[in-house]
Amino acid sequence: MTAAEDGGLGVDLHLELSAAGGRRTALIAALREAVRGGRLAPGTRLPPYRSLAADLGVARNTVADAYAELVAEGWLTSRQGSGTRVADRVAAP
Repeated sequence: MTAAEDGGLGVDLHLELSAAGGRRTALIAALREAVRGGRLAPGTRLPPYRSLAADLGVARNTVADAYAELVAEGWLTSRQGSGTRVADRVAAP
């Protein structure tokens, strides 16, 4: 499963979700890899839950849960009204 998302954010987000391990787990892994690989630079704003969920064909809660876990791990930051962004300093894996 793949997605290309711009949504006016100025970034094309290309994610490939593996079939193994569930969609939430696959999304978390894909986002981590995008940050590690430099495709998502620090400060990059991620698409809203609804947009990314629609592009990937997954439930909105799947995206919300994945974002929340990555925020808790220090990969992303989230601020009400500002959206979710890649953390300036990503936590060590």
